[in-house]
Amino acid sequence: MGTGRDARGAAAGVVAAAAEDLIALSHGVHTDAELAFEEHRSSARVAEALAAAGFDVTHGLAGMDTAVDARIGTGDLTVAICAEYDALPAVGHACGHNVIAAAAVGAGLALAPLVDELGITLRVLGTPAEEGGGGKILMLDAGVFDGVHAAMMVHPAPYESLTIPCLAVEHVGVTYRGKEAHASAFPELGRNAADALTVAQVAIGLLRQHITADQRIHGIVTHGGDAPNVVPGRTEGSWYVRAATLAALEELSPRVHRCFEAGALATGCDVEVELRSPRYSEFLPDATLLAAYAREATAVGRVLPAEGEDRGLAGSTDMANVSLRVPTIHPMLAIEADGAVNHQPEFTAAAARPSADRAVLDGATAMARTVIAVAEDPAARAALIAAAARS
Repeated sequence: MGTGRDARGAAAGVVAAAAEDLIALSHGVHTDAELAFEEHRSSARVAEALAAAGFDVTHGLAGMDTAVDARIGTGDLTVAICAEYDALPAVGHACGHNVIAAAAVGAGLALAPLVDELGITLRVLGTPAEEGGGGKILMLDAGVFDGVHAAMMVHPAPYESLTIPCLAVEHVGVTYRGKEAHASAFPELGRNAADALTVAQVAIGLLRQHITADQRIHGIVTHGGDAPNVVPGRTEGSWYVRAATLAALEELSPRVHRCFEAGALATGCDVEVELRSPRYSEFLPDATLLAAYAREATAVGRVLPAEGEDRGLAGSTDMANVSLRVPTIHPMLAIEADGAVNHQPEFTAAAARPSADRAVLDGATAMARTVIAVAEDPAARAALIAAAARS
């Protein structure tokens, strides 16, 4: 389906004209640094910018106040561009979700005047709680992605990458309950919940010798006791268990849970293990979208890795679950971070510097051009619609 004009040039012109506002949006989200499910000001910024451009905006999806669905157009090809905006505790936007949000809005603004000519329905989805909470999975389960033929987003990183090699993950909360006692006068009357957590940590450390290279187990103590002279009667921890696929995670998870049980058994404490988020899956990028993005990102000046040199990351994302149901891509945009990597405070600072601002504009333009490319290519268009129908 063709527009009869230079749609790519028109989209790039909209992004250029909106550059100041898009960068201000990125910096505003960066400054607020709201945590999962609490992104009220950030989601409002995204929604307001899209509503001003003529999108029909709905707030509060899948039981989440900060989820947003902004729609425009009525074409038979439905494309969703995902915006993330949650920050990390203590280090703020060390994963650059402010860049993701602004780039998604920019792509939406660029495509909005073209939806009728392209024959698309465009949706910009504000998706909360990627950093633990699984907002996109909750939206999937609630049917928010139903009818979507293609989904995409971009993500800042220390280097450029077409894909995010992605591990499945479960987010585990662990609570031990023992019995308080005076730690010096009556220690024999206590049951030490801190010891239980220590035993579990040691067991997990030993387990690491017997897992595969693509598996990860890591966690923190979130409550270790209340006073040195009181035997801890309650301790808590938060753990991530990762594996290459959901199937592999299903095998690894019970082994880790037995380490938690060992802590309880050894100390006489009770243990409660709970999943604090839906499990994130492995990522299956769509070849049609990926090929189009590679061409269009190169055209706007992004330098992609040579074939076989795509280093990627070993992270996890709830966008992966979307990819199992809908043709999806998740490219990474390089920003200058002076050697820092995602989830470091130095990367937080980098996410609001000129290089990150360029990534906002490049990401918005590259995504808009990708949508134009597949909408105007009958074969690509048909492939996306057919792929979504099979999912």
